[in-house]
Amino acid sequence: MLDQAQRILKDVFGYDAFRGNQGAIIERVGSGGDALVLMPTGGGKSLCYQVPALLREGLAVVVSPLIALMDDQVATLDELGVSAVALNSTLSTDEQRDIAERIRRGEIKMLYLAPERLVQPRMLAFLQRLEIALFAIDEAHCVSQWGHDFRPEYMQLGQLAELFPNVPRIALTATADKRTREEIVQRLHLENAERFLSSFDRPNIFYRIVPKEQPRKQLLGFLAERRGDAGIVYCMSRKKVDDLAAFLTEQGFPALPYHAGLPNELRAYHQKRFLNEEGLIMVATIAFGMGIDKPNVRFVAHLDLPKSLEAYYQETGRAGRDGLPADAWMAYGLQDVIFLKQMLNNSEGDERHKRVEQHKLDAMLALCEETRCRRQALLAYFDEELPRPCGHCDNCVDGVQTWDATEPARQALSAIYRSGQRYGVGHLVDVLLGRDNDKVRGLGHQHLSVFGVGKALSEGEWRSLFRQLVARGLADVDLEGFGGLRLSDSCRPLLRGEVTLELRRDLSSKAPKPASSAASQLVRSEERETWEALRTLRRKLAEEHSVPPYVIFPDATLLEMLRSQPASLADMARISGVGARKLERYGQAFLEVLQGTVEVVRSPADLRHELVTLARAGMTPAQIARQLDCSEKNVYTLLAEAIGKQQLSLEQALDLPEDLLGEIQEAFLDGEGELPPVGDVAPLFAGRVPEQVLYCVRAALQAEFEL
Repeated sequence: MLDQAQRILKDVFGYDAFRGNQGAIIERVGSGGDALVLMPTGGGKSLCYQVPALLREGLAVVVSPLIALMDDQVATLDELGVSAVALNSTLSTDEQRDIAERIRRGEIKMLYLAPERLVQPRMLAFLQRLEIALFAIDEAHCVSQWGHDFRPEYMQLGQLAELFPNVPRIALTATADKRTREEIVQRLHLENAERFLSSFDRPNIFYRIVPKEQPRKQLLGFLAERRGDAGIVYCMSRKKVDDLAAFLTEQGFPALPYHAGLPNELRAYHQKRFLNEEGLIMVATIAFGMGIDKPNVRFVAHLDLPKSLEAYYQETGRAGRDGLPADAWMAYGLQDVIFLKQMLNNSEGDERHKRVEQHKLDAMLALCEETRCRRQALLAYFDEELPRPCGHCDNCVDGVQTWDATEPARQALSAIYRSGQRYGVGHLVDVLLGRDNDKVRGLGHQHLSVFGVGKALSEGEWRSLFRQLVARGLADVDLEGFGGLRLSDSCRPLLRGEVTLELRRDLSSKAPKPASSAASQLVRSEERETWEALRTLRRKLAEEHSVPPYVIFPDATLLEMLRSQPASLADMARISGVGARKLERYGQAFLEVLQGTVEVVRSPADLRHELVTLARAGMTPAQIARQLDCSEKNVYTLLAEAIGKQQLSLEQALDLPEDLLGEIQEAFLDGEGELPPVGDVAPLFAGRVPEQVLYCVRAALQAEFEL
């Protein structure tokens, strides 16, 4: 069986060998056994059920929680020549009926369904009349009531064991601790399933966590080296998402907002653009993520602290699914801790549930303040031991300076106590630094014994110390009050002088720039021209076939083409990710680019495509000109063309005051019949509006007339 599986792997998917547990899982499910698969994002989970589906007779049914994920998988399989369909709410009744007929005739090999649809009695009865190859339950952690992705319908999937006793079932997830794994087994009746637990490690991701000072400025510094890369920036609130997306766009980084407060159509449109276009940044709440199958996300940044290490692992795991270098970057501060503790305190649920959530938050804080290898600490949380430091996180690369904070910590705790355990960090720092301001004087705190005792440290050092005291549980946040600090029981040994305290010293923002990862250095400067030509061809083919570019070939495959320089189709067939179908469809076109027999220049169509993308993202013509390295006049000409072809609205292209726009439109509409040429209208607006703007307005009016 494994030989046959190997042939399918090469001929259909274009890969030479199975990775990790894939071979063993495929053998287990292919021969009719059940399996529980825990494999990190990007580890190749989908092959674990797609290959057995092609090995076995009958229809393979895949349960998936998101329409976007189903559509993505179906498009990918279709490109590989595998007949797959998704049956979901976006289809009309006639389309659904047509799919049912094709399934009855045996024309479909893989059927993707949401759990809600699968558990409907009519659907179960329909499937019972067919030969079923296997059931694959993706994102199986959704069955856990403890998880943040809980979907009640997953609980009903246990009935598959009774209704289809001879059909193998495979449950797959990227994030499940011990308790969640047991819940999956129990609720899905997988007691006889063989368990395949892969390493949680994602060695291609570089982890960096920095203290939050000026978060937007810090984020811009991080993004500066990653222009043109696709990435996700997570924020806690919807307002912050909207504001940050607008800010990044103003700064020349095309960014889109995504959160549950946006209309469904707009969310779906933004998600589709993120999947289909190169170099977009999605600014999002945690509403965005599960089912994002884009392999070339080069970074995930957090501007707010996730609630748990599970959430952090899952969100950062959306970077670098293609195995190429990627970055996980986070800025965090005391305010994040206070906000999350307040959220937890105000949440519904019993005390036991809150204790579990508090434990998870404490583990997240411990990772932030970790002085050892971050990867070792992260994997230890998931019961996995990494024998040596990874050498690929900020702590390993930059080193961590620690200092004996015993005496300053006692002074800080004393300041909390003597001021009444009700004030925030700002006021406590003022007292320790001996600042004689109105608030200190009004409260009489200039008479406290701790007033002015902390002048040996800077304000930044005191703030860092207070943050670490809270993170270590030596001080706590008064959630009933207004976020003031109070002592916790665990600080007593320190106050009594029974223990000492080592804390990490925050790297000053003025310190030498820390080593960054190589995520944005995938391609050497001398390869850049050919690399861009390969990406341009990929985008053109993706548009023709109405699929995301990575469905044609992922970056990892393009990179291998670039490095190995295949001279023939036989050479091309040896490249990982080039199966028989794709070789036949696209091999020659990519060979021609590599051999330089086609012009490797950015065509006007590519320029227009990029321009439309940037304008839709909210960039001004001046910003677009800088981004595309061309003149502003050229940008306006292309904008007018795009408006005329209705690829852009006037509002997306230009930001004109409403009254001025009305005046220009009236000037064009003043006469009878045809719109006058721009030259006739231009004198009326000389010195007020650049002439190129008039061309755009005229193009918009012309497009309206033609409708």
